[in-house]
Amino acid sequence: MIAFVSGPVAALTPTLAVIEVGGVGMAVQCTPNTIAGLRVGEPARLATSLVVREDSLTLYGFADDDERQVFELLQTASGVGPRVAQAMLGVHSPDALRAAFAAGDAKALTAVPGIGPKGAQKLLLELKGKLGVPAAPVLGAQRAAASAPAPWTEQLTAALIGLGYAAREADDAVAAVTPQAEAAIAAGGSAPVPQLLRAALQSLNRAR
Repeated sequence: MIAFVSGPVAALTPTLAVIEVGGVGMAVQCTPNTIAGLRVGEPARLATSLVVREDSLTLYGFADDDERQVFELLQTASGVGPRVAQAMLGVHSPDALRAAFAAGDAKALTAVPGIGPKGAQKLLLELKGKLGVPAAPVLGAQRAAASAPAPWTEQLTAALIGLGYAAREADDAVAAVTPQAEAAIAAGGSAPVPQLLRAALQSLNRAR
């Protein structure tokens, strides 16, 4: 198992970081939040989890060991593969997921693309207690979530800044895709962060 990779960041995309390790570029799948903390040319250390399939070897990267542990624990639930587990960590921090499971908060889980109400209830049953106890009280976490900006806006802004755009450019791009996000939420879904990121990048390219 590859427990971590460490080295200069050679390249970044919205979902992928290439870390140079001993002269070899390691392609690591990451959430937008993790990507946002990286800079091309600067050193980085990512905790990693290697997923082996018959036709592929995929390395998933995380900001710390806690994220990796939660990523692997999420996959112990039936029907949860690495992409769904990564999507859950793309929307919620490890502690926010612990709080959601501790509180039985199905709504928080349905904010993840690909998880519907029935799937959320199933996950609550299968994973309750497995992720551990949140560091902050559940009530406090819920209040913080209620008063904070929509999670998708923070994720999108962080991802754009991590890709080298100025804060003003990131804010303008988020504003440009807000109607698309609101339409998805109004239709009973959640804001699809990967699609919104692509649309935001397109708006930025048109503006330049």
